[in-house]
Amino acid sequence: MSKVHVKTGDKVVVINGKDRGKQGKVMAVSPAEDKVIVEGVNIVTKHVKPRKMGEPGGLIKAEAALYSSKVQLICPKCGKPARVGHVIKDGKKFRVCKKCGAQFE
Repeated sequence: MSKVHVKTGDKVVVINGKDRGKQGKVMAVSPAEDKVIVEGVNIVTKHVKPRKMGEPGGLIKAEAALYSSKVQLICPKCGKPARVGHVIKDGKKFRVCKKCGAQFE
């Protein structure tokens, strides 16, 4: 199992692939697969079969997972994509922006 540099709820930007430049909020993180699901990014079409009576089937658009290495955290202070550093203050570990030193929530 590997560590992932983003958490659920973080604002990220895609730095690689067909959705490069798009921003969104992290909806789910899977450390076992090293993947994240970002809101509004990597949209795929799924063929869904109706499971219950009266439930519609058909084509549904949904977000698919992408590798966490393809996303970069957006700093809340400077608003730019930045690498994440770690600082220990009073026995607690905090994530900080490598560009401006601002602390992530």
